[in-house]
Amino acid sequence: MIRKGHSKLSVVKQSKALSVHRSGLYYKPKGESKLNLELMREMDEHYLHHPFKGAKRMHIWLRRDKGYQVSRNRIERLYYKVMGLQAVMPGRHTSRRCKSHPVFPYLLRNLTIDRKNQVWAIDITYIPMKKGYMYLVAIIDLHSRYVLNWSVSNSMDANWCKECLEEAIRLHGKPEIINTDQGSQFTSEEFSSYVLSQEIRLSMDGKGRATDNAFIERLWRNVKYEKLYLNPPKDGMDLYLLLAEYFNYYNHARRHEALDYEIPAEIYAKQAA
Repeated sequence: MIRKGHSKLSVVKQSKALSVHRSGLYYKPKGESKLNLELMREMDEHYLHHPFKGAKRMHIWLRRDKGYQVSRNRIERLYYKVMGLQAVMPGRHTSRRCKSHPVFPYLLRNLTIDRKNQVWAIDITYIPMKKGYMYLVAIIDLHSRYVLNWSVSNSMDANWCKECLEEAIRLHGKPEIINTDQGSQFTSEEFSSYVLSQEIRLSMDGKGRATDNAFIERLWRNVKYEKLYLNPPKDGMDLYLLLAEYFNYYNHARRHEALDYEIPAEIYAKQAA
């Protein structure tokens, strides 16, 4: 894998040779108190099965069902600002888009997706670690469920998302449509203008409707339950290696019930663009 301080090859050259997005290699996990990390780990797993719960209901669950004597202000900060979560039902949350950013219509309703590179989806998720946390962005092809590109970072910003998309386009060509949520990273001028400059149609989930992006939400459940919860990463490089291993398995070996138990890479490879 990539080695820093290699006598002949820089990290940039190694990354290009391996088709690896290098941004995640420079990041260290962010830190919080032991209790906050424990709370976020609990909320992360609970949210995967109860995405309709906002910070208020998450706080009630943590106090009454899990026994944590913590304030609602603490949970709201972790839920909204650190983890970047929002309930699927419309309501108050701080991870919503900037009001000055334009929102694009949701284009996938009643759309038949029957070929690769017709529709891609991109999203960000919080990743709990042994000490700290990071974020994962990934792009999937909705027809084949093939993971086209991914990257890890200790912050959620528009440039990071744009770079991940640029890399996916360089490797696989461009889609007709890319679907996102209304997070500020995707509604930003930097990201949206890049998408439109590539003559790609930009689709955005309805406000408070995480189910509009259900395909990639299912990917988050898979990668966390099948890999990361079982093997909590120690640091950024460990996280990178675990994700590289899992996404290779997910793309090239894991059979998907929704695909009639076929393998994403095989469907993506055999479909005409």
